[in-house]
Amino acid sequence: MASSRASLFGLLMIGGLMGMSNLIANESVMGDTTHLESSHFEEGKYINANPEIKQDMSNLGSILKRYLFEKRVDPTPENVPLEHIDANNLQLDDKNAVYRLGHSSILLKLEGKVWLADPVFSERASFVQWAGPKRFHPVPLDVEQLPEIEGVIISHDHYDHLDEGTIKQLNSRVKNFFVPKGVDAHLKSWGVSEDRVHALDWWESVEVGGVSLTATPAQHFSGRGLFDGNETLWASWVIKTKEHSLFFSGDSGYFDGFKLIGERFGPFDITLMETGAYDRDWADIHMLPEESVQAHIDLKGKVMVPIHNGTFDLALHPWYEPFNRVSEEAKKRSVTLATPVIGEKVSLDHIESNSSWWLNARQFIDKLDDVHAANLSSVAD
Repeated sequence: MASSRASLFGLLMIGGLMGMSNLIANESVMGDTTHLESSHFEEGKYINANPEIKQDMSNLGSILKRYLFEKRVDPTPENVPLEHIDANNLQLDDKNAVYRLGHSSILLKLEGKVWLADPVFSERASFVQWAGPKRFHPVPLDVEQLPEIEGVIISHDHYDHLDEGTIKQLNSRVKNFFVPKGVDAHLKSWGVSEDRVHALDWWESVEVGGVSLTATPAQHFSGRGLFDGNETLWASWVIKTKEHSLFFSGDSGYFDGFKLIGERFGPFDITLMETGAYDRDWADIHMLPEESVQAHIDLKGKVMVPIHNGTFDLALHPWYEPFNRVSEEAKKRSVTLATPVIGEKVSLDHIESNSSWWLNARQFIDKLDDVHAANLSSVAD
């Protein structure tokens, strides 16, 4: 019961109950991509590209009942294996790489510079740090030792993707912030100077230090309180360097936008795809794992990394279920999956990391401890 109530609080914190929506399938809309050509802003609110998705609270009662009374199975892990990221090695390494920091927080090493996507380093994904979804594991790096950060990319303004404490902590060492339209107001109110915040609409692009960024459509919603729903835009991101192409999904339900993005920007060396915090009651704003695999295929992705999992309890499924379901579906669809341990380096030149660490987390922790001890011993010698 306690875990269900904590998870319910978590859903409230990230806006889940403020933006539940019902999707009425409409083949004429789904087959016509003209509705995806720009964001849609009506009467002070952004709306999803598919006009058949309507925000309502019709299923609120049944959702509350499930959170309060549905029996939970393994909502949180006993342990999560980590690989600590050494800031000095990070600076010296000139190879393009991806590191999962937990949930949807990603560290990117691109063109010799450090980038972050949706960094959340606080103990809880919440507007207060005394309540709300608590981390399963620590951040796998010493934030204070991070070198200068070329850019921070934000997908939308929910608490598990945009964290005020983290932005303030990083502010002095970040050269640029890239956000969807409207999200810039949050950052400016937290002390980020206007000249370093770049707010983009869908399909708008910017290039910085040999890295090209394009904000692309997503099917989701926004808001950080009871009365600011959908006042800011949500987006996925296309990230390209001279040699590599990446896709960062942010949060999204499955929709025809993935195919359009794949046609315009694919193929992608790696897709960082939301795979977690899903449920039948909000499947149109958070993909099921099988849909995440289909979206990866639509995007013409080569290797898929499932994200939005393994760090916070934000739904009713077991903490490990997203990994099991996405692994099974990827195998069925002949999709190459990478499931790195939190903090593990994934080189974009040679993407190979598919350890099923969640099946026996304790064993992986012991193995990583042995490797760390051996490294310390070699340094001492």
